[in-house]
Amino acid sequence: MNQLLRRGPWRRFSLLDRWLLIELLGPLLFFVALFTLLLLTGGVMFELVRQMVDKNLPITIAAQVLLFSTPRWLAFSVPMGTLMASLFVYTRLSANSELTALRSLGVTTARMIAPAMVVAVLMTGLTFVLNDVVVPGSNRFAEVTLQRALGRSLATEKGQDIIYPRFGPRTGAVDDASSERGLTQLFFARRFRDGEMQDVTVLDFSRVGFTQMLVAKKAIWNQEQASWDFLDGQILTLNSTGSSSQADFDRYVYPLGAGPLRLARIQKDAVNMTVAEAKQAERLYVESGNNKDARKIRVRIQEKFTFPMACIVFGLFGATLGAQPSYRTSRSFAFVLTLGIIVVYYVISFSFSSLGVKGTIPPLAAAWLPVLISLGAGGLLLRQASR
Repeated sequence: MNQLLRRGPWRRFSLLDRWLLIELLGPLLFFVALFTLLLLTGGVMFELVRQMVDKNLPITIAAQVLLFSTPRWLAFSVPMGTLMASLFVYTRLSANSELTALRSLGVTTARMIAPAMVVAVLMTGLTFVLNDVVVPGSNRFAEVTLQRALGRSLATEKGQDIIYPRFGPRTGAVDDASSERGLTQLFFARRFRDGEMQDVTVLDFSRVGFTQMLVAKKAIWNQEQASWDFLDGQILTLNSTGSSSQADFDRYVYPLGAGPLRLARIQKDAVNMTVAEAKQAERLYVESGNNKDARKIRVRIQEKFTFPMACIVFGLFGATLGAQPSYRTSRSFAFVLTLGIIVVYYVISFSFSSLGVKGTIPPLAAAWLPVLISLGAGGLLLRQASR
């Protein structure tokens, strides 16, 4: 490692930076691996062992699920590993009076923790890539693999209480001048299974003076005709004079867009979405008038960017605490302190996130305020350590 860091682009770094980077890399890899193993054990491994015992889940399937679940927990482990490594390394260097020697040479605390912040920024990028590129796909693959092995329907092809309103111009019965914009169709399906809408009801207000209600056992999206095939149902038409007509059908082609299908296929867990998918889901929620879910997904979109920022927050706290001249502690206390910082940060983040989902504060503020508050507190801590 030492020889590697002395060659190539590493030579552009000063001797101080190279020395601190070498000190940081080993503990960082160790703690990221340790936290990943702990989180995998608690989050996935126990459940897989239970499925192997109770449901006879093959060990090869369990190994695949475990492998593809790893990126999700790795994304959680990187910020925690950054904190633990920074605190551990700078505490050790401070205890060995190596940081005291640097101060006697005029090196400031901010300069000493600069390599830790560079590592934290790199870990932020790595966490963002993991979260946005790797985790959605690997999570879905792990879930589908497990559900198939247990003989259940695919998690990505199910849902319930699908409600999709469609707005547009209403055609006038007398003349075109009477046309107006408003709710034209209201689609409701009790369940969505394997590409089929079940127990479907559609209210059609697209013609002024007429209300049409369509009820069917199933509705299937016809991609070639860009319409829905309603199967085994009834259609009831009411007009403004109070008269009505009713008809049964085996198959009825209805011209409604694919909005209900796209809405039903939205992942319930934002962890399984990329930023692009989350923005598409936001548009669908807005189109369907679902303001609550639209607000929630806006918070989740911002959290896609703020979650990796925990690496910078943790790196700042860990390095600054460890580099304080008066800071001397044992490894066990450092571990407890690390857990305390992690818990406090995520409790604050969760609280602001809940306020954002409820609409108390804007989604942007809900996601970014915990980061800004924590960075401000870390900056004050660094200022105190620099005196």
